[in-house]
Amino acid sequence: MVSIQQVTRTSTPRGLIGCAALALLLAAGCQSGPPKSAAEDAAPATVASATPAARPPDNAIEAALANAPADSAASAEAATTPVINPTAPLSYTVKRGDTLWDISAMYLRDPWLWPEIWHVNPKVPNPHLIYPGDVLTLGYGADGSPQVTVSQGSTLRVQPLVRSSPLDGPIATIPFEAIRAFLGKPGLVTRDDIKKSPQVVAMRDRHVVAGEGQEIYAKGLEKKGPGAYAVVQIGEELVDPENGKVRGFMGVYTGTAQFDSVAKVSKGTLTDSARETNAGDLLFTVDMDAAQTDIIPHAPADDLSGQIMAVVDGVSLIGQYQVVAINRGTKHGMERGHVLAIDQKGEKVYNTSCRGSDGKKNWCMGDLVKLPDERAGTLLVFKTYQDVSYGLVVNATVPVRVADIVRKP
Repeated sequence: MVSIQQVTRTSTPRGLIGCAALALLLAAGCQSGPPKSAAEDAAPATVASATPAARPPDNAIEAALANAPADSAASAEAATTPVINPTAPLSYTVKRGDTLWDISAMYLRDPWLWPEIWHVNPKVPNPHLIYPGDVLTLGYGADGSPQVTVSQGSTLRVQPLVRSSPLDGPIATIPFEAIRAFLGKPGLVTRDDIKKSPQVVAMRDRHVVAGEGQEIYAKGLEKKGPGAYAVVQIGEELVDPENGKVRGFMGVYTGTAQFDSVAKVSKGTLTDSARETNAGDLLFTVDMDAAQTDIIPHAPADDLSGQIMAVVDGVSLIGQYQVVAINRGTKHGMERGHVLAIDQKGEKVYNTSCRGSDGKKNWCMGDLVKLPDERAGTLLVFKTYQDVSYGLVVNATVPVRVADIVRKP
């Protein structure tokens, strides 16, 4: 193919010769065509200065950042370009048992970018709602951007957000049971809480433990008043793996107790039980507003990274839909709904392979080698404190462990 520069260089000498000859005969200038502007004369130089293509980005967020203006202060908003999965269906009927996270992952490489492709139909009442039976249709706008629209398949609908409360009828967006024990209840217990909070002192009939329907006795409720209280067991210490500081204790929800009256020693009934209640467990007021909060998945605007401190129930290998505590909180910029990548922390191993002067391989204790971190899964933050946050492992490709790294995806 002949470039613009080649055409210009080839045709210009002939034009000049023709003009010179006519100038001698007619004593006047000539042109082989209309006069060229300065911008047109500079055009070939502009083409010649084209730079080679940059390396393609690794994910949708990097793609959006690469296309953002260099002087833009809104880089976080630019980092929201959705990438459609090649296997995404053109049409999908929502089924009971579906979750919004699963549907988002079916359409998008980065599921937390779902709001970027959700197209609102102003003619449909409550257009942000999805229910079983609704039909999702994938299309593209005039600017080529992907859009998912919904055709109403039932009279009931639910917002396409991560709902953190149980709903009768609509699809769940994340498994409610996985985080139910943390909604409206404290997940972090401080030393001050241990000193000042009301606590269970005994079970009726001298039972060692209590469950749903059984009666318990508590002290410290005189100034709190009657009502429903979350019973929380003091769990393991939350030790920051970076500096060894104790950030508090994991609060383990055991049940809900109803106290109709209070006294120096109050009697209540366990109306709900997640595990056995013991003497010494603490009582906290149930925050129903927090229990109804919607969670909107989104990537952090700034670079955030931390480590997993602990896992609920103390298992050694962490899998999908298990809850973990991380050593980053609101003071670090962590928000409810943040989606983080989980990296399996690379181990340190000794190179035990050596070769002698004869070239033969021998066993030896060589240098200590740090293996690279490997992507292990995805975490959705659903509860934050100043120094600590709780997240749900929504995806795990390999077992996750305490001290593994979490970071902006």
